[in-house]
Order: sequence, then structure tokens, then C-alpha cells
Amino acid sequence: MQVDSIKSLFNNHKEKALFGRYITNKHIAPLLENIKDIFTIDAIGYSVLNKPIYGMTLGTGTKRILMWSQMHGNESTTTKALFDLLNSFANEDAQLNYILEACTLYIIPILNPDGAEAYTRVNANKVDLNRDAQNLSQPESVVLRTVFDSFKPHYCYNLHGQRTIFSAGKVNKSATISFLSPAQDQACTVTPNRRVAMEVISAMNTALQKVIPKQVGVYDDAFNINCVGDTFQSKNVPTILFEAGHFADDYDREYTRELIYLSYITSLDYIANNDVDGSHGDGYFDIPENEKLFLDLIIRNVSGYADGLVDVGIQFKETLVNAILKFIPVVEKIENLHGMYAHKELDAAGESVLDENGKHLIIGNENDFVILKNEKIVLNPK
Repeated sequence: MQVDSIKSLFNNHKEKALFGRYITNKHIAPLLENIKDIFTIDAIGYSVLNKPIYGMTLGTGTKRILMWSQMHGNESTTTKALFDLLNSFANEDAQLNYILEACTLYIIPILNPDGAEAYTRVNANKVDLNRDAQNLSQPESVVLRTVFDSFKPHYCYNLHGQRTIFSAGKVNKSATISFLSPAQDQACTVTPNRRVAMEVISAMNTALQKVIPKQVGVYDDAFNINCVGDTFQSKNVPTILFEAGHFADDYDREYTRELIYLSYITSLDYIANNDVDGSHGDGYFDIPENEKLFLDLIIRNVSGYADGLVDVGIQFKETLVNAILKFIPVVEKIENLHGMYAHKELDAAGESVLDENGKHLIIGNENDFVILKNEKIVLNPK
């Protein structure tokens, strides 16, 4: 399917009730109610704090695809795009009927509802579910494994979000979307099922390069059997890690959401129309590996420090305040940041940059604004 056609589908079916980064069961429950007569939707288990974990089945095809999002509660962009996808199928758009005729999808929109509500990576027991694939110590982990064992997927989509710090290689290009075909052994062997995942990723990368050239990355494939993706890959099920990253000043991740939707449709179209055997996956190896080269903001050429002119690197700390997500600017680095990049840069041109009390900035301080040349400059992206 052409990129322009997918963009049109997205614009027609974007779920307007979901916006921003804070997405919880309370946000998706009414949406599930709206489509309960179209798809099979059940509470398939409960979280530590007894919140329902929803699962849904759609399609009748023989190719089974398991998709789960918000394993980390504060990674919600892929969840928003899932509901855009569900709307596209629920509206019986003839353009997409062939996917549900070829495939059966099992979707868990929020695996970690406690973490989603608290806006944390971990669950209510402070366990990272993506390190619990072997111990299965948490109820949420058991829910996912039970679905995996009963559904017997041919493909797994492990849906995540990544921080603003990643570049797509050693260049001034942020990694807006990243992927990984996880390892399944300590040697990181490129096995047949890894190659299948790589082939699907290659198809998505080809589409994404048309809209975000050089802004797709892959993660290091170091093996960790405690990770869900590595575990499912080790069970010989092609598994794809999706990471929704950052683009320009899109801190609500609304453009990234569209790119994830593009990735969903592209990959499902590819699987529906092809017998994927891994023979066309070499493009995966052309995707640059992510590097941690970005800050949210860099103020260059700042005076007033013992080392002479320095750069001040600021990272935004995502903080939930009364159910509203705030981006708090925190001074992360004060040094020569040559070789580091930022989503926004300011040039102090040799002037001092001061905090609200007229003091020089120090590492660890939270500063909503700074003073440069007697001018107040707001740092918060909102």
C-alpha cells in the first residue's frame, strides 16, 4: 500500500479521544465499549491493583499476529496508534479487508494498567515487566504468557516508546522510529525466524524513509533471556520490537503516532500479501544503530564557569502532576558538548545564563526558565 494512501487512512480514522502521552484504562474503556459489537473484547486478566487487562481478537485469517502495548506504562504512543488501527478496521474500510481475511490479530492495548495510571515504566510492585519473561512473577506477565501460549502467534509485535535521547547513528538525526529483531541466543545468531522479523522491519523502513529519511534506527541486539522479546524469539516466533521516538518539538508524540500507524499498516500489508521467509531482509542491516547523542535543549557558548565557555545540556523530566503530564527542564550537563545534538539549541554568544535567582546554572537544577541578556527564556516545551 502506498504511503499517501496510508496517510489518508490515518487522517480519516485517527481516534480523536486519545491525545498526548498520558493514556490509561479510563481513556480506552469507552472506546472499547464503542467497538465491542464489532470485535471480540474480554478482560483477560487483572493487574496487581486489580485493574482489568483487555484483549481483543479481530480477523479470520490463518496468519496470527500478537500485539501488546504499554508493557511500560509510560510508553503510550503505540497504544494511540492501535486505536487508530482499530478504527480503520471497525469502519469496514474496503481497503483493509484483505488484511483481516489473511490475518488474525490479537491485541492487548495496555498490558500494565497500573503503570499507565501512575505514568511509570514499572508495575505496581515496581517490577519491569520486560525483565520478567522467565520468572513470570507478576500477574501482568502471566497474562501475556498465557495469551502467547494459547494464541500461538506466527508474529509478535512488542510495542514500546523511547526517550528523546536517541540518534539514528552517529549523526544529527533523531531516531524517531526504532526497531529490533531481538536475539534468541547468547551469540546473537541470525536465525531463520530473526530473518523473518528483519524482512518485515525492512519493509517498514522502506516506507518510513519516504517521510522521515535517515531517522529510523535499530537497537543493539545483546541477548537477555529475561526480556520478553528475546524469550519469544527463542521460542522460534518472529518478534519485532517497535519503539516510538521523538520528532522535532512533537512532545505529545502525535506525529510519531502517525508514523507508528504507517508502520502497522505497512507491516500487516506485507505479511498479508507475502509468504515471509526472511530472504528479503538484508535491508535491516543498513539501518543505523541507535546512539545516545541527543538532549532536549543545548545552550551553547555560556560564560561564567571555571572552564571558560561551556555548553549547558537540558533534559525534560516527564512528571505527572494531578493527572497532567509536565515536562520539567533539568540541567543534565555543563561541559563542552561538541558531538552532542539537541532538539532545540540556543546560542548564548559568550553571555552568562542565569536561573530565576540570578545564579549560574548547576547540574541537577530544575529551571522552568533562564535569563539571558536580561531576557526571560521559557524552557518548558509546553
